[in-house]
Amino acid sequence: MELRPAFREARRWPGSEWIKDHPRVLEKAYDLTRRAVERVYPVLSRVSPGLAQRLFRLGEQVAKGYLFNCFMCGQCILHSTGMTCPMNCPKKMRNGPCGGVRPGGYCEVIPEMRCVWTQAWERSRDMPVYGDEMLLIQPPVDYRLQGTSAWANMITGADRAHPPAWREPEGAEETSVSKPQA
Repeated sequence: MELRPAFREARRWPGSEWIKDHPRVLEKAYDLTRRAVERVYPVLSRVSPGLAQRLFRLGEQVAKGYLFNCFMCGQCILHSTGMTCPMNCPKKMRNGPCGGVRPGGYCEVIPEMRCVWTQAWERSRDMPVYGDEMLLIQPPVDYRLQGTSAWANMITGADRAHPPAWREPEGAEETSVSKPQA
């Protein structure tokens, strides 16, 4: 009897894998959506902040739920991960593969599933604008934002307001390894 950890296995909606395998198109759609959200959300949130959050959350649940099996983490980094959601990793790895990737790029937890990070890397190579963001280290998921609109959080800056323990200590950016003198 095989034991598997409790997790929500990624849904495979008809057509969603084909769309994700065309990240250049998704990258353009992301840019258009970002520009629209930057214009619409501030106006709508002045009229009714609660309505704005609900509308954007519903839109994300429908669109990103179908395309990316969105977990509504509230801190979407699809554009930085080859239009592949890292929350679909059974281990919820946010910054790359776990080290247990099977031959052929398959997941160690769900052997019949391609590793999310293998797919993310392959797809990011076909993204001229955001593809190199794959190399950026992402902060841990702030689970206080779970169930909220990632677009709204991006506009308000909530997705960048991390708890104090997640911030770099003061002066950390000034610290560097000394190079030997010649």
